[in-house]
Amino acid sequence: MPRRVTTSTGGAGKRPAMPGADELFRATVPARPAPDAEPEEEPAAPASGRVKHDEKMTVYVTAAELLAVEQARLELRAELGRSVDRGRFVRAALAVALADLDARGVQSDVARRLSES
Repeated sequence: MPRRVTTSTGGAGKRPAMPGADELFRATVPARPAPDAEPEEEPAAPASGRVKHDEKMTVYVTAAELLAVEQARLELRAELGRSVDRGRFVRAALAVALADLDARGVQSDVARRLSES
């Protein structure tokens, strides 16, 4: 004998009980704090120096460029005595290029390289 399925109206029927729209479309992230609330302190960076980043950017490089990055990373590892991952290396290089562009404008190394290509 088939089992009876209870519907949201409480009677026997063919449709199963379904959650309401409030349950289906509930917020999955915590609400933002009120503007007058004090911001929470950022947790201290781990001992490794790694920092959580909110955005991602994909960059394609040639095999020669990747090899140069790896060689520079390994050289820095040998000289500094600590591991430097590709992401940290690229972020440091990007910071240097942006600071140079900000300070020297079109005379900066990055502007010169871009105008030559």
